[in-house]
Amino acid sequence: MMKKSKTYSLLTSYFIYVTIIMGCSSPEYIQPPEGMQYIPKGKSIPAFFMDTSPVTVAQFRAFVEATEYVTEAEKFGNSGVFTIEQNWFLEEGADWQYPQGANAEKANDDHPVTQVSYNDALAYANWAGKRLPSQAEWQHAAKDADDINTIYNWGDQLVVEGKYMANTWQGSFPFVNLNKDGFALTSPVGAFGKTKLGLTDMAGNVWEWTSDWLIPYGVKPENFVPNQTSQKILRGGSFLCEPSFCHGYQITGTSESTPETSLMHTGFRCVKDI
Repeated sequence: MMKKSKTYSLLTSYFIYVTIIMGCSSPEYIQPPEGMQYIPKGKSIPAFFMDTSPVTVAQFRAFVEATEYVTEAEKFGNSGVFTIEQNWFLEEGADWQYPQGANAEKANDDHPVTQVSYNDALAYANWAGKRLPSQAEWQHAAKDADDINTIYNWGDQLVVEGKYMANTWQGSFPFVNLNKDGFALTSPVGAFGKTKLGLTDMAGNVWEWTSDWLIPYGVKPENFVPNQTSQKILRGGSFLCEPSFCHGYQITGTSESTPETSLMHTGFRCVKDI
């Protein structure tokens, strides 16, 4: 029996075109902290540091051990899991250590941490002396701090010279996953290479929380007041994204979910002001 009733909204992806005024990248390079990359400025975005990869299970464990933090999925006692047989459902015992449930495999240390809510991600970022990126910052970084117009960071094709460039779903979602990219679930961070700015996993693998609220159409940002149904924007897509269902792994793809929601394909990375 499920211990809570929640609505999981992160089942499809949408497109939000973020207006970013790009300028020439800063000629200056500032050495980033370990595990981060320098993201040059645009005209409307100051330069910043961004985590090279999504926060890993090992990194999140260090946070938990240092602070005795308890995630929202652990407090609720269950969290969102997807299987081909059952689609999305609440699984007892699913949390950041056991993303598919207490009786499933334990998460690998070098994979992105999942089953973390926005609030969990924010707690980690505060502990690490960082913050979560705005969606404009995230997209600026995904575009290599340049005004590229390709579908993906690397070009317009998901498969290049016979190689899948991101961890996504191959087959007919949600019925058949052919696993042509070698992974049915999450993959180790960096398994699909780096962008020109040195970032990994900016497409596919796991959705990433941003700091921005999804603001209803027609509402000015300065007039928006979040309520219990308000949602935070996510970027990057995940291993469950398949072209006929989810285009979230494209640069402009986006989705959203409520801040307390934890899912098996959602993680995060942090940024740091310079």
